Amino acid sequence: MTALEVLRTYWGYQNFRPMQEEIVKEAAAGRDVLAILPTGGGKSVCFQVPAMMKEGIAIVVTPLIALMKDQVQNLQARGIKAMAIHAGMNRHEVELALNNAAYGDFKFLYLSPERLQTQLFNAYISVMKVSYIVVDEAHCISQWGYDFRPPYLRIGELRSRIDAPVIALTATATPLVAKDIMENLKFREPNLIRSGFERPNLSYIVRHTQDKMGQIRAVCQGVPGTGIIYVRSRDKAGEMAAALVQAGISASFYHAGLGPALRAERQEDWRSGKTRVMVCTNAFGMGIDKPDVRFVIHADMPDSPEAYFQEAGRAGRDGKPSYAVLLWNGTDTARLKQLEKVSFPSLEYIEDIYHKMHIFFEIPYDNGAGRMLKLDIKEFCKHYKLQEAPAYYAIKYLEREGHWTLAEDMDIQTRVRIEVERTALYGVDLPDPLMAGVLETLMRNYTGLFSFATPIDEELVASKSGVTVTMLRQLLYGLSVNHIIRYIPMDHADVLFLAHDRLRPGNVKLSPDRYALLRSTYSERVETMIEYASEDSECRSQFLLRYFGQEDSAPCGSCDICRAAAVKPRELASSLKSWITARGGSYTLQDLKSAFGTANDTYLSVLRDLIDRHEVPPYER
Repeated sequence: MTALEVLRTYWGYQNFRPMQEEIVKEAAAGRDVLAILPTGGGKSVCFQVPAMMKEGIAIVVTPLIALMKDQVQNLQARGIKAMAIHAGMNRHEVELALNNAAYGDFKFLYLSPERLQTQLFNAYISVMKVSYIVVDEAHCISQWGYDFRPPYLRIGELRSRIDAPVIALTATATPLVAKDIMENLKFREPNLIRSGFERPNLSYIVRHTQDKMGQIRAVCQGVPGTGIIYVRSRDKAGEMAAALVQAGISASFYHAGLGPALRAERQEDWRSGKTRVMVCTNAFGMGIDKPDVRFVIHADMPDSPEAYFQEAGRAGRDGKPSYAVLLWNGTDTARLKQLEKVSFPSLEYIEDIYHKMHIFFEIPYDNGAGRMLKLDIKEFCKHYKLQEAPAYYAIKYLEREGHWTLAEDMDIQTRVRIEVERTALYGVDLPDPLMAGVLETLMRNYTGLFSFATPIDEELVASKSGVTVTMLRQLLYGLSVNHIIRYIPMDHADVLFLAHDRLRPGNVKLSPDRYALLRSTYSERVETMIEYASEDSECRSQFLLRYFGQEDSAPCGSCDICRAAAVKPRELASSLKSWITARGGSYTLQDLKSAFGTANDTYLSVLRDLIDRHEVPPYER
């Protein structure tokens, strides 16, 4: 089938959106392609259609578990075989999925970049017939981008093992970041297709105000429909949602610190319209495609134009008039300046954090590779009397340097290890007969239970044991009390994955030149955001488009700057008419210049229009 036939057969669309067809043609021809499309521009079709045209399975690398699950469900609903491998799966489920990817007739395998480094994945990749390597959120591979993730750098290594073209996609990339993406993904030749970033239905509004809450209430009450309000802290999300509810506005809050079930429930309530306004941190919105969001408010100034543009772009995906509102004051600029200092502690401090972390977890030199550490940063900082913010950014910089990977707010599966020798297990007197069934189910479905704490799927074990999940947890607890198993209940925590053994002082790679450049580019992004907020003459849309390399664009006509500019000629026309009438219609250009002091082209244009419409007499020469 042709690309258009595939689109019509599986997606039911009669035609591609702007730029989609060009991207699909490049990919179908076997060329590497980097596609930069704005949020809501239909990026998924750009790789799903060519993958359906080619034999084999497309490997789709994305950091967004919610997006993985959503796209897999959508593909399956269209009769397309797709699967996802994510952190919530046990080893047996992962191995089964990889086996299907290698030997089944699946068309899509979604997985996180961390999975590319696992032995299990690498054992199967050589027997997979891969059609495409798809990289979603491709800006994460650029170390000069705003959201760099070290595991993304490993994607380029696949090129030496898989003879398949790359389709890289992102909504935000400056020209420098786009070049870096293509180099890191080892493009055979540069091939960038970029859609225009204009969002004609989206009005960018900036308000300098000390009363942010008052402005937020005004937007929520004045603009009908669903909205998102972004804030910088978890505490502030809860407080603001409560204040909105108090004002009679349907609102809730969302951040990564909430449990997975509560996050899913609140997200679904908002998506379905049960909750009108979601107050959230930047943990909310990634991969969430709700087309009818009428407004996005930033109650705190973001630290980069990329983050702002992507988050603001979640409004008005259905093409209907919508608003992106940024509220700011001097506190925001002071906070961003302070954040810049905190985000880049000294290299000496960063190395000290590296060693303290290993000491904290009692890991000796030349040991630790592959360890998974449950990190409570508050406890770590309390132990060493450290400030949390600089310690956190030191940990993040060490991640950037490849020493470890920090998975924040990770859902950790329940883990079980059988403490009794296998031969002695059947002679153990169990206090509850149901425990025998649980132990048998565990041993039948999981290997390594006698050697290490093994992640288990509670719902699977409960179902096969004929008990509820709540009852299973009670039985596991009972088995642990009787020293038959070691039971580690499921948790929600930050996890540190160590990439190598502990290094000795002086051997920790920190790359001073890279550190200096990263600090400089971070500072530039902060200054650009401050400049955007304080701008009083250039169209907001033009400002943002220019930042992303789109120099030729027309004023949007709908942002606060454009609206203010449209009002000025009307006000000037009224003033000119009053002034000329007061002088009895007798005046010269010099009189006008003395009275108004306005730039010649402005008042002359307005005056000529008034004369042409016979509203005032011509001036005396």
